[in-house]
Amino acid sequence: MNDLGADEIQRYARQLNVIGAAGQARLKKSSVLCLGAGGLGSPAALYLAAAGVGRLGIIDDDRVDLSNLHRQILHGTKDVGRTKVDSAADRLSSLNPEIELEFHLERFTAANAAALVQKYDVLVDGSDNLATRYLSSDVCVWERKPNVYGSVHQFEGQVSVFAPHLGAPCYRCLFPEPPPPEAVPNCAEAGVLGVLPGIIGTLQALEAIKLLLDLGETLAGRLLHFDGWRHRFREFKIRRDPDCPVCGDAPRITAPIDYQLFCGTGDNHEVPSITALQLQSRLQRGETMKLIDVREPFEFDIARIADAELLPLGEMTEWAGRISRETPTVVICKSGVRSAHAIDFLQEQGFRNLFNLEGGIDAWRRLVDPALPKY
Repeated sequence: MNDLGADEIQRYARQLNVIGAAGQARLKKSSVLCLGAGGLGSPAALYLAAAGVGRLGIIDDDRVDLSNLHRQILHGTKDVGRTKVDSAADRLSSLNPEIELEFHLERFTAANAAALVQKYDVLVDGSDNLATRYLSSDVCVWERKPNVYGSVHQFEGQVSVFAPHLGAPCYRCLFPEPPPPEAVPNCAEAGVLGVLPGIIGTLQALEAIKLLLDLGETLAGRLLHFDGWRHRFREFKIRRDPDCPVCGDAPRITAPIDYQLFCGTGDNHEVPSITALQLQSRLQRGETMKLIDVREPFEFDIARIADAELLPLGEMTEWAGRISRETPTVVICKSGVRSAHAIDFLQEQGFRNLFNLEGGIDAWRRLVDPALPKY
């Protein structure tokens, strides 16, 4: 056990019985990058740090919000308002001072992704949006690094390992084309039972450790789905697509693309828009304007703009005929994506009096009414 100090031998005593001193020393020399310090990244980072992964990196540019705490267990009430990487630094260094911690207060983007991924042995993807998942998968293919994927939705979650260099598929093999943005709401929009990210994030940590130690059978080539409502695990075989544009036999994508545009979440909707401050000014002047909120009822109950009418996006075909084609109408959602899609649809029906609230209710809270709850 020459590679381990006396404190490390005591700290990892129960684990040494399973993986041996050589395995623990191998973990000490390994590195993992956690993409996000949120619902999935929290349990993954905690267990990877506790296990003794020698160098653990976390990238996140967000701050801790009270609405995070039911699932993002890296952070506590005292951390509200702090950057998540600062909060994670305190918690993880307290948990295991034997390891090296690296924190990146930035977003994971096409500009920095390759340089970050190159520095680590495994990437654990705890992101909550499609654009980042496609980017992380693509970069891991190009850098020949395993990508431990996880996602959660309400009572369900799924885990896999994407690693074409190990003979497994990549994320694009499973999802060649992204679904419409409104079909894949994030946790803030759809909700999630707090324990679900804990289950999925812990499974991601397990897969990362198995990859680092080359032990057991990983989820490479398999998608594990967990139904927390019925407490049921199901497994699906997934295969590498020889025609995949990134990992296929004749790759057509060999460098980062515009992932926001690819996933339909970029500024590609040619719809008239209005900023939160512009809307506030027009309302204060007493202009007649109709406000339509296309979020879900539970979102509307949390935070709303005064006098806005709730008309959920999923029921749009039912309520479209009730909207005036004369009165200037502002369509609202959480971030401006769903409302833009609603306007796209309504413009096809001949509406020319609609404006998209840029940044949605989040922008209104940030710029106009900070008292509104954030979710």
